[in-house]
Amino acid sequence: MAVASGVFVNNVIAALGSANLDIDLESETELKVALFTNSVVPDFDAITANAAYGASVWASNEVSGAGYTAGGVLLTTTTLTGSSGVMTFDSADPSWAASTITNARGALVYNNVLSPKSAFVLVNLGADYSTSNGTFLITVSASGWWNVDLVP
Repeated sequence: MAVASGVFVNNVIAALGSANLDIDLESETELKVALFTNSVVPDFDAITANAAYGASVWASNEVSGAGYTAGGVLLTTTTLTGSSGVMTFDSADPSWAASTITNARGALVYNNVLSPKSAFVLVNLGADYSTSNGTFLITVSASGWWNVDLVP
């Protein structure tokens, strides 16, 4: 299996439970998105130490190239909202200007200030994308990065 979309379950449990993992989904200075190739095999049930940027499968297969810095970019205009029983996480569309990136397939959203740098969500971009001295832009869905229907 290669890149798949999903939420890192144990990090969500740690953030909402007694472990008090502080993933601030509305932070303008903590959340980053990094790009990975299709060679990453995610484990959405991994323990917190392995579901972190720079650890386990996230220690390799990050894209590289002009205009891209390892670790990705900060997410801006982040929001966590609720309406009609649906919780949604959203942000402005991240981009890498004047970049030369090859075969980006997954976008990993993680907290850059925690230790470990806890991953929250991975989004499969649906295909391998590349740029050649152009802008690599992720257009976030109108439904946000993810949403959860909390109504039974």
